[in-house]
Amino acid sequence: MTRPQAGPPDQVSGASPTSTRLNPLTGLVLAGSGAVACLAWASWGVWTVVFAAALVAAAKARILRRVIAAASLVVVPFALWALVIHGLFFPEGRTVLVAFGPARVTSEGLAYAGAIVLRTASLVVVMLAFSLWVRVPALRAALVRRGVPAQLGYVLASSLGLAATVAERLQRIREAQEARGLVVRSGPGGRLVAARLQVVPLVLQLVDEAGERAAALEARGHGLPGRRTSYVDEPDSPAQRTVRWALAAASAVLVASVVVPAVAGVLTGGAR
Repeated sequence: MTRPQAGPPDQVSGASPTSTRLNPLTGLVLAGSGAVACLAWASWGVWTVVFAAALVAAAKARILRRVIAAASLVVVPFALWALVIHGLFFPEGRTVLVAFGPARVTSEGLAYAGAIVLRTASLVVVMLAFSLWVRVPALRAALVRRGVPAQLGYVLASSLGLAATVAERLQRIREAQEARGLVVRSGPGGRLVAARLQVVPLVLQLVDEAGERAAALEARGHGLPGRRTSYVDEPDSPAQRTVRWALAAASAVLVASVVVPAVAGVLTGGAR
């Protein structure tokens, strides 16, 4: 029996040329290490390096425009919220730049708002860059080959593909509603009503799709024990395996260096 041909790798599932040379698990470990570094270290330098590295990787994978567009939907509203809450009403602020009524713009508040916005932007860009870059079939095959249960591997890989298409689905729902006569009124109230009308169909669509996928997996025997055979290629090399293990070990050490002292401090304080 001949092996089925799926066409050029860079045309499967919208994959970029980089995704045909890099193992999906290597990309997963790189993204996870960047997220761990952003969460563990409270450092502008670390956040900036991770943010810039994710943008460079997205540019090399030719998905930079999609990453920026999707990240803006999350980061811009969050940045406005942080500026209002911390930039204007930061209780620890001492250096007042501008004051009007109860609001005070302080340098400490702006610095704190900038820090949490940069950290959030770094996390969002890293995860979006990976989810838009990865070939879901290759990631699913890689997870199953390494002992992850077939159903769990399918759910994990498919959730990344789903995260990459949520913005596109919302766009299609909005276009369909506007074609049926939906008018988005100006102002926050009108946009809030329009957002509710778009989110409800999206959630119902996702729930219905999850049920269909679960039934299809069950019908194809994904719940049965035993080895699975996959025809999806998974590029790999000894160098990539070394990088994955090194980054995974470094991330574990980094998490331990933050968690262990915190737990020890809580236990010591409780003992006193």
